[in-house]
Amino acid sequence: MDFLIQIFSFAFLAQVLRFCTPYYLAANSANFSERSGVINIAVEGFMISSAFSFALISVLTGNWFFALIFSVIVNLVLGCLFALFTVRLKIDQIVVGVGFNLLMAGLSKFLLVYIFGTSSATPGFNGIPHIPFIDSIPYLGKVLSDYIVLFSFVLIFLANHILFKTRFGLRLRSAGENPEAAESLGVKVRKYRFYALLISCFLSALAGIWLVSNQNSYSDGMIAGRGFIGLAAMIIGKWKPGKIFIACLMFSFFEALEISLQLSGSNIPSQLIQILPYLITILVLIGFIGKTKPPAADGVPY
Repeated sequence: MDFLIQIFSFAFLAQVLRFCTPYYLAANSANFSERSGVINIAVEGFMISSAFSFALISVLTGNWFFALIFSVIVNLVLGCLFALFTVRLKIDQIVVGVGFNLLMAGLSKFLLVYIFGTSSATPGFNGIPHIPFIDSIPYLGKVLSDYIVLFSFVLIFLANHILFKTRFGLRLRSAGENPEAAESLGVKVRKYRFYALLISCFLSALAGIWLVSNQNSYSDGMIAGRGFIGLAAMIIGKWKPGKIFIACLMFSFFEALEISLQLSGSNIPSQLIQILPYLITILVLIGFIGKTKPPAADGVPY
């Protein structure tokens, strides 16, 4: 009974909303890219690069704002490189994505050892501060006063508006549905795919920054597959921002449940509790993967 009370408490709800943030940012990162026709499974790698960049500059300068700007710029530069291979040179997008993920995982660990002399974690630093006047609001103030969490809620409406209510969104989606027809109507398909990848890199940067800022340190493996779960949430949400948010809430609920079970001293084996979010991902994909329809030209070079 005590455990059920804990689950339905405001603290648990706040934890679910917080954990939803990196999933939703990662899912929308992949969504913008795939809507333009580029499969971006490198979201995990982009989250690693931004998290490490933010931690590095925070430790060296102590300035969170400069660290945030630097981290976003690093991701945008890497996004241009990713676009060069996938859009310009038309190299297989899955191969490039896998290679990028492996590169970022290895490079971050190498730099961790080279700069800080350890393979585990960076020194601690102060994360992004909360918005003071919102922070004092009872119950959900601790959640909504977080700049990136607040932006993720705004993104539900912003992403939907950009994709479905603007000329830019229409042209971006046309590049992912029928690039030949779009080009015949004057849409620069490669340009819009490049723009989509930059948006993707920006959102994945925020996801990585949020994770490392809340932990006040970068540790090897801290992203822990959240980029891939974001991809799963995008598929379950059928490439629509509103439905993607619901899918992300489901995954964040089970992550929060995992932590609550561990803290409550449950008799359930800890290994089973730790794999719970990933197990749910697999089970949900088995049930939904046959009912989704990606953009027609998703993954097709042009």
